Amino acid sequence: MSDHPVHRPPARLTRWEQRTEVPLFVAGLLFLTGYAVRVLTPHTAEPWNDLALTLVWSTWLLFLVDYVTRLRLSGLGSRFLRVRWLDTVVLILPLLRPLRMVKVYQAVQRRHDRPRLDLYARVMAYAGMTAVLLGFAASLAVYHLEHRASDASIRTFGDAVWWACATLTTVGYGDATPVTFWGRTVAAGLMACGLALLGAVTGSFSSWLIQVFTREDEKRPPERG
Repeated sequence: MSDHPVHRPPARLTRWEQRTEVPLFVAGLLFLTGYAVRVLTPHTAEPWNDLALTLVWSTWLLFLVDYVTRLRLSGLGSRFLRVRWLDTVVLILPLLRPLRMVKVYQAVQRRHDRPRLDLYARVMAYAGMTAVLLGFAASLAVYHLEHRASDASIRTFGDAVWWACATLTTVGYGDATPVTFWGRTVAAGLMACGLALLGAVTGSFSSWLIQVFTREDEKRPPERG
């Protein structure tokens, strides 16, 4: 038996997470919208830039309140940073909030019974949506960091979207690549996230196929000798 039992979140923390899941998802979309306006519109575009900045900071404060509440309800104290490390990461870098979807896939994998087929379908759909949101966020970040560099190959937002698609799908044509330090940091993160999302989709799809074939075999009448 393992000396380190799996941490089970308290019931009050589970209830909080269930109640705030949809509002925080909406807040994440609002944060991404505000950031997109800040990046894609000229600095002289008022009052849109000021409104976007207000939206970004107000949604981040909402994420901070949620984080502090999770910390208190978990009862973990300082161990919260290690046990719930993904919560800390998405607070510091809100553009990574779509990665919380990976936790759903991990929860499915830990189930001892056979999850319903529609659960696998939901995981694949959420992972696909996560990839789209993460790719859009990475495109904004790389465009923001790269388009003014003297030797940049990513000059427009369209270039950044093309780069993100090539990176997420692990194709990597190499015609558009970040040249700045922080741009390459974003690229490295997107590569790692792309592999995680690809693993979630392919793993769920494989498990779904296995269950389909297993159920078909169970329905088939036994062969007579």
